[in-house]
Amino acid sequence: MITVQENDFDVAQLIAELHAVNAGHTGALLSFIGYVRDYDTNTPTQTLVLEHYPGMCEREIQEICDHALERWDILNYRVVHRVGALNRNEQIVFVGVSSAHRGEAFNAAEYIIDALKTRAPFWKREVLADGKQFWVQQSEEDALKTAHWEANTDKQNP
Repeated sequence: MITVQENDFDVAQLIAELHAVNAGHTGALLSFIGYVRDYDTNTPTQTLVLEHYPGMCEREIQEICDHALERWDILNYRVVHRVGALNRNEQIVFVGVSSAHRGEAFNAAEYIIDALKTRAPFWKREVLADGKQFWVQQSEEDALKTAHWEANTDKQNP
């Protein structure tokens, strides 16, 4: 299941729901929570403003998760991504993956996180404590990680 929302999310509730879906079959449940952090060490971040393309964004995230289901032996997944103005230290994204075995969950979750950063149509505007604002550019490292995942059809981490 995929949700794009402005409101914060309850990590414990999301994990419990993901576990309950395949109760008895889940041997591993991996969760990742991303937070708003300082853009650099010199000037603290005040706010991160996330914009998205409604409809298209959810479809792209669904494609990413469908690919993870095809590539790894996972039971289920849950993705919640926030949009709007988020303050420093607030939660941005939750990715949860359940599987019978930990290796499948780790690889699928890492792929989903990497692909979210490079493929999902989100735009991030950083607002620093000193008032400076700028659009966050995709990092070359993130783009390379996703490209390696896409090029490597082996089930293991590329």
